[in-house]
Amino acid sequence: MILPPRLELGQTIGIIAPAGPVASREKLQRGLARLGDRFPFRLADSLVNERDPDLPSYLAASDDQRAEEFDRMLGDPDVRAIILARGGYGIMRILSRLDPDRLRKDPKPIVGFSDTTALLSWAHAAGVRGIHGPMILQLADLPESDVTALVALLTDPRAPGARPWTLTSHGNGTDTTIRGPLVPANVTLASMLVGTPWQLPLEGAIAVLEEVGEKPYELDRYLTQLQLTGSFAKLAAMIVGDLTRCVDPNPPIGVDPPDAALRVFLERAASGGKSAAVGAPIGHGDRNEAVPFGARAALDLDRGVVSIEEGAVS
Repeated sequence: MILPPRLELGQTIGIIAPAGPVASREKLQRGLARLGDRFPFRLADSLVNERDPDLPSYLAASDDQRAEEFDRMLGDPDVRAIILARGGYGIMRILSRLDPDRLRKDPKPIVGFSDTTALLSWAHAAGVRGIHGPMILQLADLPESDVTALVALLTDPRAPGARPWTLTSHGNGTDTTIRGPLVPANVTLASMLVGTPWQLPLEGAIAVLEEVGEKPYELDRYLTQLQLTGSFAKLAAMIVGDLTRCVDPNPPIGVDPPDAALRVFLERAASGGKSAAVGAPIGHGDRNEAVPFGARAALDLDRGVVSIEEGAVS
């Protein structure tokens, strides 16, 4: 795995929207301001120009334009990292149009989460480490600690080490310490990427799974699909991140308990004989700590502690 060179303060970060459109320019500016005067930015045209009104409402620009803007950032020698403005939907539509050789020739960290799961897995397949972390719109509202964590991952090659997370462990095996690459992902994308050339590298992995806006039975569907395809069986363990607004306001019978979504993850983990931990501050909630995608990690189930043993940059 190639670790991109670390950023120096003052180097340029490219900002792109390869999925959904940015509805609020004001929030975009607030998110950029959270990175302060550490880095200048180069914004993709789709973030500053008028959007084609004939496009589907869920896409920032045409597939050709979104792929070209990403490719241009990869080929720009002055751009030393790429952070997505937002997620949404649309990255899977352009994966086959992207040139992994450009990333390999000039490695640079790609930062994002949610729909960006597909892009991080694409970069991993190209042999280059990305960063699962907050995007620009989310940065506008995150605590300073999450901004600091992202800057540290971009600029400091040292391993993050033990994370100050409060995890609750649910052991379903004999091992109390589990080691493997840390693979953070949106569970919908984890499911949808199966069978593509860019499916998640789940073999022996500690998967950190998060989701937003999916009902408990839909989460069950995605996790069961991962089980039926054999992807789930490859996991070493699971860590559950934020499950934001994952409720069913009109369940078929009665009223779901408040933790119905979490129960799905724990039941699916137990049914697959996988140990799980709950409480990673990763996802669409009030926190979203940046972590290196695919870095070596150790999960201590007795202490409820995960340690990340590799950095994101060199």
